Amino acid sequence: MQVNIELTDTYGGEANYSWVNRKSFDIDDKASTLSIVRKAKALLGVSGTRANRRENYGDMIALWGLDGNCVVMFITFEN
Repeated sequence: MQVNIELTDTYGGEANYSWVNRKSFDIDDKASTLSIVRKAKALLGVSGTRANRRENYGDMIALWGLDGNCVVMFITFEN
């Protein structure tokens, strides 16, 4: 499974995209959500941060306000 990640700024509580950092990686289809999030954070250099709000939509995970910063990380999946 391919995992695509985007880290961008927010404005007014919404993704702003005035800057964006995108990465992708392959991972086993049976990988846990926790391991996917950890690898995504490591690739973007934000390991050890905590999200103020976490939303899991099944096909996308959104991590809002990492360590209180005005950012959001979107994690999406492709088969």
